[in-house]
Amino acid sequence: MKYADLSMNILLLLPTLFLSAINGAIAGDTRSVSEPVVPQSCQMLKANGAADSTSYIQDALNACTSGKAVYLTAATGSSAFYSGPLKLPSGVSLRVEKGATLLAIANPSLFDNGNHTCGTLDDTGKGCNPFIQIKNASGSGIYGPGSIDGQGNAIMTGKSQSWWQLATAAKNKNTRQNAPRLIQIDNSKNITLYQITLKNGPNFHVVSNNSNGLTLWGITIAAPANARNTDGFDPMGSQNVTLIHCRISTGDDNVAIKAGNASSAHISILDNHFGTGHGMSIGSEINQGVSDVTVNSLILSGTTNGLRIKSDSSRGGKVTDVTYENICMQNVKNPIVLDTRYDSAATGSLIPEYRDITFRNLNVLTAGTFTFAGYSASKPLSLTLDNVHISKGSVWHKQYAIIQGTVVEDGGGSCDN
Repeated sequence: MKYADLSMNILLLLPTLFLSAINGAIAGDTRSVSEPVVPQSCQMLKANGAADSTSYIQDALNACTSGKAVYLTAATGSSAFYSGPLKLPSGVSLRVEKGATLLAIANPSLFDNGNHTCGTLDDTGKGCNPFIQIKNASGSGIYGPGSIDGQGNAIMTGKSQSWWQLATAAKNKNTRQNAPRLIQIDNSKNITLYQITLKNGPNFHVVSNNSNGLTLWGITIAAPANARNTDGFDPMGSQNVTLIHCRISTGDDNVAIKAGNASSAHISILDNHFGTGHGMSIGSEINQGVSDVTVNSLILSGTTNGLRIKSDSSRGGKVTDVTYENICMQNVKNPIVLDTRYDSAATGSLIPEYRDITFRNLNVLTAGTFTFAGYSASKPLSLTLDNVHISKGSVWHKQYAIIQGTVVEDGGGSCDN
C-alpha cells in the first residue's frame, strides 16, 4: 500500500447510527430515460469482405436523412466491414445488424491527425483520430446487435507490433502510446448506444467529452484483462448520463468518471455487470468536480478494484453526493478504494475532497483490502456505510476519514448473474 501509516485493523465496527443524516435520494441522470427505439433505415449496406469500406460507409452516412440510420448487414459469405475513421453527422445513426462486424483497419496512417505520430510513442499520446467520432451532434447513435471490433490485437500496417503491444512498450519506457479510441463523443447531446458489442479497442472504448444527455443501454464492452488502457466507458466533463443493463470487461477501468476540463454530474450507473478490469472508478482527473452520481444494482466479478475514487494534488477537486447501492462483489482484490494520493509523487494545490459518499446494501463475498485515505486532518473523507457486509480476513486501511455507520463481517452467498 502507498500509506505505510494506515491502521491495519481487520474489521472496523463503528457505532451503529440511525442513518437520518443521509442526504435523501441522491440524484443521478435528471432525464426520464427509457429503452431506445432503433431508427429506421435510410440505406442498407452489404458486407464486402476484406475491401476498404471507409468511403462506402461514410458516403452513406453523409447522405442519410436526420433521424434515420445506415444499416450494415452481413452478405452471403461475408460478415465484415473493414474501415478507417468514420464520422457520424448530427442526427444520423449507424446500425450494425446481427451477424455483421465493423472492424477498424489496423493502419496508423489512416488514423493520424496530422502530426505523423499515430502508432508511435511520445510524451502526449494524442496523435490519432478515433475510429468513430460523434462531434457537435444531436440525436445521433450507434445500434446493434452486431459488433464493432477495434482490432487492438492486430499487427499494425508497416509495424511489427499490435496496438496493445505498443501500449505495453509505452508502460515499459514510461511514455505514452498513440493509439485511436474506439468511439469519441465531443460537444454533443442526446446520443445513444444501444445493444452494440464493442471489443478489442486499441485504446479507450467509449469516451464522452463536454456532452449532455448520453444513454448506453444493453451494450457489451470486451477486451482482455492484460490489454493496457482499454477503459470501457469514460464520461468526461459530461452531464445527464445513463449506463444501464450493460456488461463490461476490460484491461483498465470498466467505467471512469472524469472532470479534468469541465464538471461531470447527474450520472446513473444502473443494473450492470463488470468482469475483469479496474472497477467502477471516479477520477483520476476531477479538477472541475464530480457530483450527483448513482451506482445501483452492480455486480463486480474478478475486477482488480471494486468501487474506487482516485485522485491527487495535481488533478484533484471535489467529489460529492455519490451513492453506491445494492452492490455485490466477488473475487475483487480491493472492494472499496477512496484514494487522495493516487500518484504518491504528485505535487500541486488541487487537493482532492470526497464528501457525502454513501455505501448502502453492499455484500462483498471474498476477502479484500478496503482503503479510506483522506488527504489530511483538515481535508478528511466524509462517508456513510449502511448495511455493508464484508468477508472474514478482509484488511481495513483508514486515515483522515470520518466514517458513519456499520460494517458487518459476514459477507457470503453468491451474486446473481
